[in-house]
Amino acid sequence: MQELEKSISFDGRDINLKVGLLAPQAGGAVLVQSGDTAVLVTATRSTGREGIDFLPLLVDYEERLYAAGRIPGGFLRREGRPPERATLICRLIDRPMRPLFPQWLRDDIQIVATTLAMDEQVPPDVLAATGASIAVLLAGIPFKGPMAAVRVGLVGDDFVINPTYKEVENGDLDLVVAGSPDGVIMVEAGANQLPEADMIEAIDFGYEVVQDLIKAQLDLIKELGIEQVTEPEPETDPTLETFVADKATDPIKEVLKQFELTKPERDEKLDVIKAELAEAIAALEDDHPVKLAVAANGKALGNTYKAVTKKLMRQQIVDDHVRVDGRKLDEVRPIFCKVGLLPSRVHGSGLFQRGLTQVMSVTTLGTPGDAQMMDDLHPEEEKRYLHHYNFPPYSVGETRPMRSPGRREIGHGALAERAIVPVLPPQEDFPYVIRVVSEVLSSNGSTSMGSVCGSTLSLMDAGVPIIKPVSGAAMGLIKEGDQIRILTDIQGIEDFLGDMDFKVAGTDTGITALQMDMKITGLPVKVIADAIHQAKPARLHILEKMIATLDQPRPELSPHAPRLMSFKIDPELIGMVIGPGGKKIKSITEQTGAKVDIADDGTVTVSAIEGEKAKQAQAMIEAIVFKPSAGDVFAGKVTRVIPIGAFVEFMPGQEGMIHISQLADYRVGKVEDEVNVGDDVIVKVREIDGRGRINLTRLNIHPDEAAAARDAAANR
Repeated sequence: MQELEKSISFDGRDINLKVGLLAPQAGGAVLVQSGDTAVLVTATRSTGREGIDFLPLLVDYEERLYAAGRIPGGFLRREGRPPERATLICRLIDRPMRPLFPQWLRDDIQIVATTLAMDEQVPPDVLAATGASIAVLLAGIPFKGPMAAVRVGLVGDDFVINPTYKEVENGDLDLVVAGSPDGVIMVEAGANQLPEADMIEAIDFGYEVVQDLIKAQLDLIKELGIEQVTEPEPETDPTLETFVADKATDPIKEVLKQFELTKPERDEKLDVIKAELAEAIAALEDDHPVKLAVAANGKALGNTYKAVTKKLMRQQIVDDHVRVDGRKLDEVRPIFCKVGLLPSRVHGSGLFQRGLTQVMSVTTLGTPGDAQMMDDLHPEEEKRYLHHYNFPPYSVGETRPMRSPGRREIGHGALAERAIVPVLPPQEDFPYVIRVVSEVLSSNGSTSMGSVCGSTLSLMDAGVPIIKPVSGAAMGLIKEGDQIRILTDIQGIEDFLGDMDFKVAGTDTGITALQMDMKITGLPVKVIADAIHQAKPARLHILEKMIATLDQPRPELSPHAPRLMSFKIDPELIGMVIGPGGKKIKSITEQTGAKVDIADDGTVTVSAIEGEKAKQAQAMIEAIVFKPSAGDVFAGKVTRVIPIGAFVEFMPGQEGMIHISQLADYRVGKVEDEVNVGDDVIVKVREIDGRGRINLTRLNIHPDEAAAARDAAANR
């Protein structure tokens, strides 16, 4: 392929595309660069495998720490398993790309995005997503694109395209919009309680730029002389579909209209109909086309039956405005909430159930030392709020091996985390590290929004002073031709057979998180706006149920939660507190049982289950960094005696010397005649010399000063 370079400019920011130079054996490759951030994206297609009945698309995002001039930590000093943010970027690329491949495609496709260079101005994720579209086009893979993605920030009152990390951090919006020529195909957002109207305007603003990036991609492949591939769908024999539709349509319709059925009961009845179909096919003559079709492909009957069921369910919603459980299109399932479900040894717990979806969230409060250190390319070095999501197989009545969290679990946890972060108290007011774990106990749609609701209850039960409670709802969509139906609070079957999964979380003031995924090739912004507006009354209804259970954070923390005391010391004195080889700080910990964390800026956080232990440790640290002045009087203890004087520890960790001439108001022949090691003495700071040495005296101390010094020592 010939080398070609193309630049796209908008809002003073440039995106540079280079093709034909790198990765010549990949199906397609492009280097996407903006500022000093450069991402190589490749796409490769290989022959499909036997027996595959889905699109085996694999998206990998690789971070190389050399991109930021860093060497990886750990024993091996090389990159290991992808960090959490890398996994989230994989999903960010996969989600808008997957719907644009033909549904019949079964070839293995792999997209690999590798960040080769990065500055702290330009995030690589949206560059990688746009690059994935270009690489697929260059590879000649059937694709209903192009697709492009942009980030939208809100700086002051102005929307900004592809803002810097700093602009995102200081702004009230972090929105990623991905789109195709047919419309918006993915939305991912975190916001600081942004009103619905502003969010819709931001999505529209972002999609305008997406269209410019789509045009640039079309111009690029035109200049290269590449035609977009549109392979025809393989012909299928309609005989089996006709047979299944004739035999099963009426029984399926009857089941779908039995609104009183539970999910397991409905699934069981549908399975019975499918089994009867299999028996009917088995009774056919051996050379019957239907029997031959099933024999040729063991999954043909299941796939055809699913397609007929999907069509009938969608038809019922579009024509009759009735869902399989009898709800109206904008109706929320019954809600049940409970807090304090677990013993107080757990710092906070909340149970949230909506229909058959049940999530239990548990809050744990930790010290600053429990913050997660981030060993990736993102400028943020640590996280103080961690949200983890677990989806065990029993939650859907299945069995499977339980291993480490997959991409779905990581993604759902990150969405719930994003929804909660805007309402957390400032670190200076609540210095705890917070971890929330959401355990999905039963799943029938929208467990991620159930996690948001359960976590809000759990945080309030733990006494975390959140600004406002957050609730969330998942919206769905059925599109048949020009007919569009938006569904509130979708359940599993509506998610599985529908066209959209749109999750909206927020407070009664505005949106805090938003995530939209499509199974079709795009939607107009107006339809998305309608879904956002329809989600608001659902969110507020759910919020009312939550507030009726617990209307505000508990005034006291769990008795088993650590008590934190935070204060500042001079950063230059951190070494004094730590001591040689950590000797002093270890001594404080051993004497008090408290845990001490010291930040580089001099912020000291002391934690202990018993508040008095934390106070004791704080007093010891303050004593170490205390700077005495001439004239201060202390009650101390003699620690050493030398021929010319005695050393006295007048504050924990601080010593001064009394010269022999300052021991008494008469001539002292021998130091031991006046004081010995272990003696309690009252001393006054006579002077602090140029080298910082503290000289003490026992002379000219008023009795009232001595009494005050003894009282102060007793209270330390």
